[in-house]
Amino acid sequence: MARTVRSGTQTRSGPEARKPGGIMTGAPVPVLAWPPDEDRVEAIFERLSRIMPEPKTELTFQDPFTLVVAVALSAQATDVAVNKATEKLFAVADTPAKILALGEEGLVPYIASIGLYRNKARNVIALSRIILDQHSGVTPLNRTDLQALPGVGRKTASVVLNELGIEPAIAVDTHVFRVSHRLGLANAATADKVEDQLHRIVPEAFLPKAHHWLILHGRYSCTARKPDCPGCVISDLCPSRGLMAGNGEAVQPSSRVRTASAKSKPRSAASDK
Repeated sequence: MARTVRSGTQTRSGPEARKPGGIMTGAPVPVLAWPPDEDRVEAIFERLSRIMPEPKTELTFQDPFTLVVAVALSAQATDVAVNKATEKLFAVADTPAKILALGEEGLVPYIASIGLYRNKARNVIALSRIILDQHSGVTPLNRTDLQALPGVGRKTASVVLNELGIEPAIAVDTHVFRVSHRLGLANAATADKVEDQLHRIVPEAFLPKAHHWLILHGRYSCTARKPDCPGCVISDLCPSRGLMAGNGEAVQPSSRVRTASAKSKPRSAASDK
């Protein structure tokens, strides 16, 4: 399937443009030439779609408001930790009005096990007030209004809009950043620029779930310190597998599609870690 890379960010040419470093992730991140081969990109996402046909967030939520709160709480915290906290919180306060009734001091005990809980408590109270006062208690589901909420930046808004099927957004967290660089899908130095590059090279049919696939691949296979290259279903498509193996050399990946490993099991998708 022929595709055209959408214009925008300036590309780098030639071999590896910068030595691997800990850009954003603190883990080995090669910076390779861009844009990547179209057939290889399509093969990567086709293969990931086979082992994870219906990826979803691992955060527990009941509606748009609880999703916004859960994603806001998940910054620099695991989904597991957030779910433990929100299980008790949402049992008593799952609407903007109920959160405001708790107040900041009443909210803190429910989320004290999560990092940065004081700041997050202030943000959740503030965003609940805005939703109640400015949106009649209905959580806004457009990017502009979402990003205007305290504690809801571009990444959080992207997670919400993607999970609810409103926008094929790609939220670039540390997993997406790391995996995109290792696979040669992006080579930019900031999350926003990586997001732009991904939107320009990911085939349109795969865009709605690309966010989840990259996060899951980074969480369970292409981990920060010890990527499971031998067990990776796209290792033959990865230009960084030599670097990850420790021989210090990038390799020329294959663009041929192979059948996903029978041992690979579909997973639910992660949100932000």
